[in-house]
Amino acid sequence: MADGAPRRPRDPAEVRHDWTPAEVEALFERPFMELVFEAAAVHRRRFDPSEIQRAQLLSVKTGGCAENCGYCSQSASFDTGLKASKLMDAEAVIAEARAARDGGADRFCMGAAWRELKDRDLPKLATMISGVKALGLETCATLGMLTPAQAAELKAAGLDYYNHNLDTGPEFYGQVVTTRTYQDRLDTLEYVRDAGLKTCCGGIVGMGETRKDRAGLLHALATLPEHPDSLPVNALVPVTGTPLGDRISRDGEIDPIEFVRTVAVARLVCPASVVRLSAGREGMSRELQALCFLAGANSIFVGGKLLTTPNPEEDEDFALFRDLDLRPMVAARSEG
Repeated sequence: MADGAPRRPRDPAEVRHDWTPAEVEALFERPFMELVFEAAAVHRRRFDPSEIQRAQLLSVKTGGCAENCGYCSQSASFDTGLKASKLMDAEAVIAEARAARDGGADRFCMGAAWRELKDRDLPKLATMISGVKALGLETCATLGMLTPAQAAELKAAGLDYYNHNLDTGPEFYGQVVTTRTYQDRLDTLEYVRDAGLKTCCGGIVGMGETRKDRAGLLHALATLPEHPDSLPVNALVPVTGTPLGDRISRDGEIDPIEFVRTVAVARLVCPASVVRLSAGREGMSRELQALCFLAGANSIFVGGKLLTTPNPEEDEDFALFRDLDLRPMVAARSEG
């Protein structure tokens, strides 16, 4: 382009990796109606706005985690009254996945409260993953930090997605967890991508962070070498006994309109990602959830529990889908 020639405006639905922090912060500052309108328009360019993906999450190993994430009921650092358990048997996990499939879920996510995956647990996990995959479900796991070899073994077992959240922006990160660095998280995501796995990566809002911190999280996601295939936006569910849970119970949760802003900006900076309205839905009104779907969220977790925190029951989600004229996202999968 010749110097001085007018620049063609960028397509807002274009996948970009060159977002600047200032650009992401400017999106948050836009008038709310304009922001949601543009996010909804971009969403419609990429997805059917009437389709919502349904995933189900199971804690396959609960509690006793060596990390000190300040929001987490499963950290061994905090007294939350949660009893630690061992890794579930594969047969029990597969039975739960079958029930989830029969209930309408098309992705089954397995979460273990570990700092990092141990090689000794790989054979049992591989049996779980292959068994869930045989049911015709997409498979996802969150098992802590991985090595490149472990990521490759999970891929070979049939794992489709690996969840590893950044949690928050880099500037606020030290107030959330000190036992794992931001770079540790980025390294695991690199190993996951290199193994050919799809990434599920997002964060948590409402932990006492500022709007700039929320923009920092979304900037970090938008400038990854590949945008997350799934991008969960979690609203902190305060857990008594955790530092951040106690803080938010005292100071108040995130403003609902600010939460919608975050969903809308996530849609704009990662236009091809499936944006999941994740933890915290149990405390959201139907109207707030509808606004989030309008702003570009197109995935939820179903089932009455998310790891250790509550989630809307099946009949509530059925009624919400009915009243909003939503339908399950069609997933290409083989029947098992």
